Amino acid sequence: MKQRLIPSFAFMLMFFSSITVAFAQQRIPSPVGPPENWVRPFEGFRIIGNLYGVGSYDLSVFLITTDDGHILINTGLRDSTQMIRNNIESLGFSLEDVKILLTQQAHWDHTAALAEIKQITGAEIWATVRDARVLEDGGFSDPHFGGRESFQPVDVDKIIRDGEVIRLGELELTVHHHPGHTEGSSSYSMAVIGEDEEEYNVLVANMGTINNGKNLTIDPTYSGVADDFIETYEKQKQLEVDVWVAAHNSQYNMHEKYRSGQPYNPETFVDPAGFLRAIEDLERRYEDYIEAEQTQN
Repeated sequence: MKQRLIPSFAFMLMFFSSITVAFAQQRIPSPVGPPENWVRPFEGFRIIGNLYGVGSYDLSVFLITTDDGHILINTGLRDSTQMIRNNIESLGFSLEDVKILLTQQAHWDHTAALAEIKQITGAEIWATVRDARVLEDGGFSDPHFGGRESFQPVDVDKIIRDGEVIRLGELELTVHHHPGHTEGSSSYSMAVIGEDEEEYNVLVANMGTINNGKNLTIDPTYSGVADDFIETYEKQKQLEVDVWVAAHNSQYNMHEKYRSGQPYNPETFVDPAGFLRAIEDLERRYEDYIEAEQTQN
């Protein structure tokens, strides 16, 4: 009997070990894999002016085009490069013309294709100082999800800071440090002149969402995290915003505003009231989260 059990046990050990190795090679934090809408392809679409969406059904990737090259914000999952390329080309542009790579937050679901796209394009990666550290060690030093490598590390070529203006050709893109979701979370704003000659204030917003299990007031995930969220909400409410998008399409109700194949209209994503409601909703959730955290402790 023992002679039959031992090989069986050895087989099971080898089986589960192979699964562990497979998931480690995929660099996916959860063994169940990412949500379906994160990997589900979606068409490239024009948001407003020279701002385009080129990501998946829910993971936002943004292309900002200029005559002197392009900026790509976020990259989605590790296997997203071909989808991003296809979306960019469907809009009449080339991935190889990307000159600057930016992130909104140094989490694997938005950064995992950075290394490959950097290699393909030769583009520089620019990041805030606190997210740069996480990008360069592949997520290991992330105070909430860290402790291991969750995406391929990348070298950051330039540190960007709150209020800095990124210039590429005639583009002027302002950096906003909006920490909380990560220590170095960033939003980006610019003015766009529409075909109607009207000027729109456009914000690529990193929303102050709270990941499950994050500690804000009791043994905080990182020092000052609770204050960072409050500061981000206050800063965002003070911005003049006509058009806004976010790191997840679901966060700005993209699929309610835009349907596949919909003709371009500069008014499609105009939603200043929706932006304010979203911030106020996050503030309420923040207060509830803190109350529950302190009640449990």
